[in-house]
Amino acid sequence: MTDETKLNGLTLLKKGETRYPISPDEAKLETFENANSQRNYWIQFQTSEFTSLCPITGQPDFATITIDYIPGKRCVESKSLKLYLFSFRQIGTFYEEIVNRIYTDLFNQLQPKRLIVHGAFTARGGITSSVKIDSEEA
Repeated sequence: MTDETKLNGLTLLKKGETRYPISPDEAKLETFENANSQRNYWIQFQTSEFTSLCPITGQPDFATITIDYIPGKRCVESKSLKLYLFSFRQIGTFYEEIVNRIYTDLFNQLQPKRLIVHGAFTARGGITSSVKIDSEEA
């Protein structure tokens, strides 16, 4: 497979101008073929700049989102993942729904051998919250 063939489905990576999706439904998670699918290895993505909105007050919520996975046949392209996570910025939803949505969307796109999504949310009302989903326990 040529390098150009590997990049065929990656439309967001090539663009000079970035269009930010306004919701996870509009965002596009792009993937590419895992050249080492015969081997189990971990890929980790982490961002401490995740934001969403409280569905009741409309106040911003902040979190560190960590995604760990052992890829199957596909890997997620990091720019598309960044834009996907950014798309939650104006969405009013609960922490549990956010982490479950990220898990479901990634699992459906990647069909990984293992997937862990962890959201560590900053304090609201003096209480921090953490939501974690592991495909071995889901």
